Amino acid sequence: MIRINLLAVERERGKRGALIPPGQRVTIAASLIILATCLGIGWTYWDLHVKSVRVDEDIAKGEAETQQLRSVLAQVQKFEARKAQLQQRVTLIEQLRRGQTGPVHVLDELSKAIPDRLWLTELSQKDADFKIDGMTTSLQELSTFVANLEASPWFKKPVDIVDSQAQPDKGIEMFKFTVKATAKDPQAPAPVPAAGGRGRAGGAAAQ
Repeated sequence: MIRINLLAVERERGKRGALIPPGQRVTIAASLIILATCLGIGWTYWDLHVKSVRVDEDIAKGEAETQQLRSVLAQVQKFEARKAQLQQRVTLIEQLRRGQTGPVHVLDELSKAIPDRLWLTELSQKDADFKIDGMTTSLQELSTFVANLEASPWFKKPVDIVDSQAQPDKGIEMFKFTVKATAKDPQAPAPVPAAGGRGRAGGAAAQ
């Protein structure tokens, strides 16, 4: 029969445990606590860093989407402004045609002469003289409008810019202008010289 002395094993374990002094045990425990604290702080810092990177990525993505939406919004506003401009032209032409006293060709030529980013607000007529009021976003567009009128056979040269003033509107520089133009009929026959004038010229030639 085999016998095992358990008391000897317990005494051996007790001797081994007594090899670590109590002071070193405290030091080891404190070191383990400090190590665990450092690991916890490191993990927290790393987690915050990852979250910060994700937030920065979300912000960059949001800014890119915002920029894209701004571009789309600008295109929509451009189309809306173009639509409103064309509607104003049609309305103005229809109003003038209902109460016009001049030829239809003059109104058609006036409509063709209007460039982009320029629209008319008022048009008045006295005999063959037209007073044209409008708005534009660029003085270059106003110069183009005047040049188009002067290039038309239905208007006399020069076409005068009576007034042009800058009027900022919601942060956008706008220009209010007034133009005077005189209509003519290129299909009208040339005036015939007076008979008296030819007689005097002939008499002078005979002398």
